[in-house]
Amino acid sequence: MKYIITITILFFSLNIFAQKPCDYSANVTDSIGTYKSTKEYMISEKNFAGNSSYIFYSLALTDGLPTLTVQLIQKSKDFIKANCFDKNSKLFLQLNNGKIITLIHIDQENCGTMIRDEKGFDNRVNSGIFMFMKDSFQDLKSSPVSMMRIKYLTDTEDYVFKKEFKSELTSEIYNPETYFIDNLKCIE
Repeated sequence: MKYIITITILFFSLNIFAQKPCDYSANVTDSIGTYKSTKEYMISEKNFAGNSSYIFYSLALTDGLPTLTVQLIQKSKDFIKANCFDKNSKLFLQLNNGKIITLIHIDQENCGTMIRDEKGFDNRVNSGIFMFMKDSFQDLKSSPVSMMRIKYLTDTEDYVFKKEFKSELTSEIYNPETYFIDNLKCIE
C-alpha cells in the first residue's frame, strides 16, 4: 500500500514540475525550408502621463538560424521620436550572473510605422530582428536577464527587467527576467 501511495505522489509531483509546452504562432516545414516562431511575449510596459510603450519578444528558428524579434510599440498624443534599426544596431542583455550577451541586428534598416488611431493618438510600431552570437544560448538558459540595452542608429536606450509584473493592457502576469530560460528550448 505504501508503494502505491509513493508512486501516486511521485506521479503528481512530476506533473506539477513539468515544463510548460511551447506556444508557437508559426511552425511550418515545406519545400523551401523550416520556420518556427513563438508567440509574442511582453517584456516591458510603461504607462505615464498619457504616453504608453510596450516591448514584445518572440523567438524564431529559420532553417536552423535562431533569432529574436523585438517589437516596440509607442502610443502618445505628443510627438514620438523615431528610433531606427540599421546594420550596426545591437541588443545587449545583462544577466544576473554578470555576463553580457550581445545580439546583432540583421542588415535591414527599419524606422517603424506611424499610425494615428480614432482617438487622436499616434502609434509607432517598430520591429527588429536580432541574431544570437555563437555560444550565447547556454548562459541565457541558465541565468535570468536583469537589463536590456538597445543601440539604435542614433540613440541608445536601457530597460530594467522586472522579475514579474501584471500588465495594465492585458491583465496577464509576465516574467521578463526568465523569458530565455523558459523559451529557448522552443527553438533548439
